Amino acid sequence: MKLEMKLNGQDVSLDIAGPELLLDLLRDNGYFGSKRGCENGDCGACTVLVDGKAVCSCMYFAGQAHGREVTTIEGLGTMEHPHPLQETFVECGAVQCGFCIPGMLMSAKELLDECPNPKDPEIREALDGNLCRCTGYTKQFEAVKLTAKRMAEGTGKGRDSGRKSARGGKSR
Repeated sequence: MKLEMKLNGQDVSLDIAGPELLLDLLRDNGYFGSKRGCENGDCGACTVLVDGKAVCSCMYFAGQAHGREVTTIEGLGTMEHPHPLQETFVECGAVQCGFCIPGMLMSAKELLDECPNPKDPEIREALDGNLCRCTGYTKQFEAVKLTAKRMAEGTGKGRDSGRKSARGGKSR
C-alpha cells in the first residue's frame, strides 16, 4: 500500500505493509529522532505532530497518516536555523541525555502553536506524559516559558514565529 503524506513539509510516498506503526515507518526511513521507549504510549519519547496534534507514534498506525501532515523533531529546526524551543532548551540546560527531548519539544510545539502565552498549568499538562529520568522537569518547564515569552516579544532567533494551528484535544 502506498502512504502519501506531507512529512516535515515535503510530500512523500512510502510503501507500507499493513498494520505498521508510524514510529517504525519513520525510523525505517531514516527519521531516528523519535525514540522507541515504552512502546505503549506512556513515556512520550516517540511523540510527533500529526496535523499539528501531538501523538505517540508507537501507538499510531502509519496508515492513519495517509493524507496528513506529519512533523518529526527533524522537521522542527536545523542546526543553522533552530526553532526557538530548541534554542531555549539548550540555553536553559534542559537537554541532558537527550532521549526524551524530541518528544518534549514536539509536545511543547503543539502547546505554543495552540496557546502562544500558556499559563503554568497548561505547560505542565503539555509536558505531562513525557518522562525524563535525568531531571526534575524544572529546566524544561522554564525553557517552554522562556520560549513563549521570547516569541511573544518577537525576540526568538529561530525560524518559527509561533503561528497558531488548529487542533483538537490532546491525544496521547
